[in-house]
Amino acid sequence: MSETLTPPIGIGLYGDNGHQIFRQVGEDPRARLVAFAGFPRGRLPEALRTQSDVREYPSLDALLTDPDVRLVSLCSPRRDQQARDALRCLEAGRHVYAEKPCALVEEDLDAILDTARRRGLRFHEMAGSAFEQPYREMGRLVRSGCLGTIVQVFAQKSYPWHERRPADEGVDGGLLCQVGIHAVRFIEHLTGLRTLDVMAMETRTGLEDTPGDCRRASQMMMRLSNGGLALALANYLHPHAAFGSWGNEHVRIFGTRGFVESVDAGARTRLVLLDRNTGPLHPTEPGLDWFRCFLDELTGQGGFPVTLEEELHPTRVVIRAKQTAR
Repeated sequence: MSETLTPPIGIGLYGDNGHQIFRQVGEDPRARLVAFAGFPRGRLPEALRTQSDVREYPSLDALLTDPDVRLVSLCSPRRDQQARDALRCLEAGRHVYAEKPCALVEEDLDAILDTARRRGLRFHEMAGSAFEQPYREMGRLVRSGCLGTIVQVFAQKSYPWHERRPADEGVDGGLLCQVGIHAVRFIEHLTGLRTLDVMAMETRTGLEDTPGDCRRASQMMMRLSNGGLALALANYLHPHAAFGSWGNEHVRIFGTRGFVESVDAGARTRLVLLDRNTGPLHPTEPGLDWFRCFLDELTGQGGFPVTLEEELHPTRVVIRAKQTAR
């Protein structure tokens, strides 16, 4: 199935277990919310909630009977069932935009891509972490060659701990897959290098009295396609009240001619070339909104800065890393 879409594109939302695209649908005139399922109407922003033509359905299957729904945004109630939901949407002839991780086993990831290809549809993950600023500027600097050969990369993603963290990793994908994936995206999407080998470790230290399988910290050691090395950290240890940000990221990329870094969620950046500290970064372009890139692709107005295979490779990496951690 293939088609030429003309705006506005009818959007169906399923579930709000993640970063559902309420704001993007409300702001971009090329997209129009037509239906939702998997959460109460009261969870919609007021501007969308009061639209009388937005239809509520009791299930994803019911939503897929609506002919006005051309694209489904998935934040499935359980992440370990989201690949199945994506396949149902694709087989029903809908494009899919899925919360990360879109799959928890590689066989499901391959099935999604094969089905989208066979049906002539578009599938993307909510994968824009490395294309927000200042990270997009860091990637531009790497591509310019000013750092020389990339030898080592360090990336960290932290969130605060709270008692609402799911005890069951199947709900959100678990620390390594739903938080660590950001760190792997920084490593791969900023350098353009692919992870060839990965080994992971996880710990429940600090959660001994908390039931379930939720981890408090994880780390991945990686070998990159040019022979370089990378280390990715993820944890629920961020004291956000002290920093004023919900998440905290550190990214440092070391090359033979210098390094570039961003610390504390972009609060401080620096580019060092040989023995010269050039100071903070000054991005000249805005960050990319990944859903708007999807709309660009569907409407023939542009697309994504990476291939779909490159977009989803960090998902493969964390799936493989989770296997080594087990």
